[in-house]
Amino acid sequence: MRFLGIDYGTKRIGLALSDEKGKMAFAYKIIGNYGAEKVLAELKKICEENSVGKIILGESLNYRGEPNPVMAEIEPFKKAMEKETGLPVEYEKEILTSAEARRPLDGPRKRPPVLSGRKSPQKEKKLRRKIDAAAAALILRRYLDRSVV
Repeated sequence: MRFLGIDYGTKRIGLALSDEKGKMAFAYKIIGNYGAEKVLAELKKICEENSVGKIILGESLNYRGEPNPVMAEIEPFKKAMEKETGLPVEYEKEILTSAEARRPLDGPRKRPPVLSGRKSPQKEKKLRRKIDAAAAALILRRYLDRSVV
């Protein structure tokens, strides 16, 4: 069975897909969070085109394991996604996935972060897009690693 992993954000939604056997997770793409109706239609299309059998959604928690404010948007989104796609949607705890996803993309630091300078706005935007999809892949990988598929 193929899985779709989702890193939900108020501006962008990172997506990841598993292989057909549900063993490995790969960053897929990001979509803009431009309204529930459009996002749900796009997710339904992605699920149909890729024969997705289950959706794994990041459950945004703080360091104490309590829901972050964005969970107020994620919970109704989860229910709407189940209804729109007809697929089961499960939560996977999401703590520091964006920070973890950023590390390999930043590359080795030659100087301390304070002295390293800033990236151009275009490079920074491109990097953020990669981070969202990579975070979705981390969420999905964690689910696959702890699940017997």
